[in-house]
Amino acid sequence: MTEPLTDQLVDGIHRIPLPLPLDDLEVINAYAFESSKGLILVDPGWATADTERILTAALKHLGYGLPDVTTMIATHGHWDHYTQAIAIRSKFGGRVLLGAGEHHSIDSFGTLTGCYPRQVELLRAAGAPDLADIIDVMPYQEHEKNIDLGSPDEWLHDGDTLDLGDRTLTIHGMPGHTRGHVVIADPDVGIMITGDHILPRITPSIGFEREPEAVPLRSFLSSLRATLELPDALMLPAHGPVSPSVHARARELLAHHDERLTVIREFGASGRSPHEIAQALPWTRHDRRLEDLNPVHQMVAILEVDAHLTYDATLRSTATNSTTRS
Repeated sequence: MTEPLTDQLVDGIHRIPLPLPLDDLEVINAYAFESSKGLILVDPGWATADTERILTAALKHLGYGLPDVTTMIATHGHWDHYTQAIAIRSKFGGRVLLGAGEHHSIDSFGTLTGCYPRQVELLRAAGAPDLADIIDVMPYQEHEKNIDLGSPDEWLHDGDTLDLGDRTLTIHGMPGHTRGHVVIADPDVGIMITGDHILPRITPSIGFEREPEAVPLRSFLSSLRATLELPDALMLPAHGPVSPSVHARARELLAHHDERLTVIREFGASGRSPHEIAQALPWTRHDRRLEDLNPVHQMVAILEVDAHLTYDATLRSTATNSTTRS
């Protein structure tokens, strides 16, 4: 990594870039809040030795150590956001907070086997049985083994506030990327930590949750609209640069999904399966073909198409029921 150890955004709030053990996503932004009630970390990364080493060095640069961390908040339960918080708690103490809706996926590690158990089922229904077979037997990678995914000390809910003495953080539930995703706002200084709900360069996935909800795109779009009802703020994302406006990027994502829905709806009218539609669409910013993506990215692409078709079906059903009642 060539980024600085820490980057002060406003007084007492620091970005800490941490390495990820992934091929396609190299860095996660952790955020440190200094307060009269101790040091608070948001999204402190993937539980690896490299993460702990760099995080320790960053906190030392700020005049702290890991034992000084009193509270850790994960915007959601994906490993790159949550697992280092559990590791810090185990080794040094401190409380871990997580959105209440994440309990579905956290609990599923004790009830479901495989890396992507629900996705396998969805892929078969989406007309991609061969890819489903590949995903079904996909082993955990080395950095995914022996990871503690214990429960948090406290479940967060929409509208919760965290009193840090000299500052107050507000929790906003924003399901979509995951069922219990939250964003964290400090309205007094005009910042919002958006996690993976809103990212500056990529469109957040809606097919990557271990125990997904039935219509994730409906929740995601509803959450984007809810974001626009909050005061605009400096956007502190989990991946990518800090951006000047949460609202501007939320509008871009809404427009992107509106365009995508129009195209997918047209393909779906011809009777094509989600897999066949995904094969006909370009993917990523580089307009790659589905077959050029690795199996996991193919999975996410197909399930994005399926999510759009499912969402479109709910819209049509709602419109039909409304017409019938009138």
